[in-house]
Amino acid sequence: MAEHNKIGSKGEQLAATYLQNKGYQILEQNWRCKHWEIDLIAEFNNQIIVIEVKTRRSDKWESPEKSVTNSKIKFLCNAIEAYLDIKNIDKEIRFDIISIYSKPNENNIIHIEEAFHPLLNN
Repeated sequence: MAEHNKIGSKGEQLAATYLQNKGYQILEQNWRCKHWEIDLIAEFNNQIIVIEVKTRRSDKWESPEKSVTNSKIKFLCNAIEAYLDIKNIDKEIRFDIISIYSKPNENNIIHIEEAFHPLLNN
């Protein structure tokens, strides 16, 4: 596995553990359908939460949350619509971003709730 994939997988696992510790129920990790993928899908307070996880080893590049572009937002919206249809779920949706700066022996986790609203971005 490529190094950046290992870092991403580690970040997604850290994010899942972080959310579980906050009372979120993880429904899916790396959910895929056709060409879509969602890092984490959770349920919390009767909402379905779509979580995009961005992991970096340093803060020299743009912040992870700024790397979620309008095209990525549209991609996530289409993906969660497919998920909800397949699973026959009718609940409110929220989109979060978890940024992780992963360094040896240290992880800085930033959870941005309601990071974006898809209707405002499409």
